[in-house]
Amino acid sequence: MRGTALLKERLIERHNPGKKLKTWSWKLIRGILITGFCFIILFPLFQRISVAFRSKLDIYDPTVLWVPRHFTLDNIKFAIEATHYVSALWNTLWISSGTTIIQLFTCSLVAYAFARLRFWGSNVLFMLVIFTIIVPPQTIMIPVYMTFRYFDLFGLIPLLTGKHSLNLIDTFWPFLISSFTGMGLKNGLYIFIFRQFFRGIPKELEEAAYVDGAGIFMTFRRIIIPNTIPAIVTVLLFSFVWQWNDSYTVSLYLSQLKVLSTSIMDMGAAVGKEPDPVYQSMLLSTGVLLVTGPLVIMYLFAQRYFVESVERTGIIG
Repeated sequence: MRGTALLKERLIERHNPGKKLKTWSWKLIRGILITGFCFIILFPLFQRISVAFRSKLDIYDPTVLWVPRHFTLDNIKFAIEATHYVSALWNTLWISSGTTIIQLFTCSLVAYAFARLRFWGSNVLFMLVIFTIIVPPQTIMIPVYMTFRYFDLFGLIPLLTGKHSLNLIDTFWPFLISSFTGMGLKNGLYIFIFRQFFRGIPKELEEAAYVDGAGIFMTFRRIIIPNTIPAIVTVLLFSFVWQWNDSYTVSLYLSQLKVLSTSIMDMGAAVGKEPDPVYQSMLLSTGVLLVTGPLVIMYLFAQRYFVESVERTGIIG
């Protein structure tokens, strides 16, 4: 019966030109919109790739649009040397990977406590977590810097070592400690994402684990985490990309160590020696391509998991 009804509906649609026109009109509009959005997003990337392999002879050649006439790697070599690319890439990978792993651990634990454990003042504490998303980090810039410049761990370091304090500036420790204490880059947002996802997991799963003798941490590790893969993928990608592109905290804590987000500034000083402003723009564009290139490659492999995880966690906008 159901198959007969579907067959009748298809026959009606086939002999209904108005509905058929409406369907094809919507497909045409949707195709135009998707093509336009793709062009807006991909045009700068394709343009930078084209510019990266052009020589000076192609700058004012009106016949060169996308494919360089004089193919060269000089722009890329200059950008690698000016940005100290190898060391900057290694430092950026180290910081981004380390903070991402720590943030996944700490933010998931904090979010699980807010989502499942009831204790006095939990709502107030969660409001403070949301407050960290709203307040600009520049408001606490000076006290945070002084904390890591004269780090004494609540007075324990002078007591144990006899030194007044430790200077953690120009090391990776400020990033790792901030992430471990829940005060890293965008940690409030990650806690919120995990909390909202944990609240959607049925409580019956946890109750069954408690009946079998599992404690809170055992339940979290064996029941909650395996069912939180979409939220984990979302937070992992957000954390890694935001830390990779971050220049504020990097410029605050690091002055000697080079990372990709601040190496563009060094490249700007080197490019300033070129007399041709158009060629300067080409070199800077090549440097930006080198900085964003690893993220684009990562997205090509992880985009399917990222789209699925964002859809399941309910993040929009």
